[in-house]
Amino acid sequence: MMHIFPIALTYYMTDIASPIRVGIVGYGHLGQFLVDRIQKEGLAAGLSLAFVWNRNADKLIESVSKDLILTDLSDFTQTNADLIVEVCHPQIVKDFGVQFLSHANFLVGSPSALSDSQLDQELRLTAKKHGKTLYVPSGALWGGQDIQRLNDSGSLKALSIRMSKHPSCFRLAGGMLSDWAEEEGRRVLFHGSVAELCPIAPNNVNTMAAAAIAASTLGFHGVTGEIVSDTALADYHLVEVEVTGPEGFSVKTVRRNPAKLGAVTGSATYNSFWSSLLVCKGHGGRVYLC
Repeated sequence: MMHIFPIALTYYMTDIASPIRVGIVGYGHLGQFLVDRIQKEGLAAGLSLAFVWNRNADKLIESVSKDLILTDLSDFTQTNADLIVEVCHPQIVKDFGVQFLSHANFLVGSPSALSDSQLDQELRLTAKKHGKTLYVPSGALWGGQDIQRLNDSGSLKALSIRMSKHPSCFRLAGGMLSDWAEEEGRRVLFHGSVAELCPIAPNNVNTMAAAAIAASTLGFHGVTGEIVSDTALADYHLVEVEVTGPEGFSVKTVRRNPAKLGAVTGSATYNSFWSSLLVCKGHGGRVYLC
């Protein structure tokens, strides 16, 4: 059985003789942030770019050196990347995750893909077989390592997460929420298991997916998720986590993550993701919540 091991977010990689070569898959807002940060601060942090891939390669021309632009993602094996970071869509994890882990450590920015139990198992087995590490960033999850400790001690009884956003910030399958209107107020869109929610909102519930991974005894089917559309939330995303332990023990956290209208990812999550990237130093066939 594979385990997820918590790691300190303050552990940096400046003690490494040669920089870790990082491949960035996806060049949306988060991908751009990471590429820019590596270009400016990478060497001091022990990182360098191995490649950057985006579905539309033209988007990269003005900001990424030509020799770092990967036009065919299947050619990643030619770049000698030590770590591959996915920040685009769960489908990339499904299509390339096993291949990535066969050659490099893999930071999966769309952990909602791991709600597919078969894919999750394939990735874990591949990491173990090749001595690579599957990293799962904590993102907007507050208290993830505390949840994990409670889980590992056998004391975690229940976990629920509610994520509320302005309707323009959701990207939902099947046209759900396409009928929203200004001033409509609050609307509960889904309440149920995170396993059922991930396919509905694959780009919006990665925080919940990270929580389900931390709470492995409950898993995706045992963790409860709720997404709420609220037109009053024009300036931030609201993430509420409730943890239940033994003998009446419970903890509830409420996190306000500043975000512009239409933003899938809150602004504080960018720096959280960078902190996760800084601790990716290979841990040999394991799954790490970072």
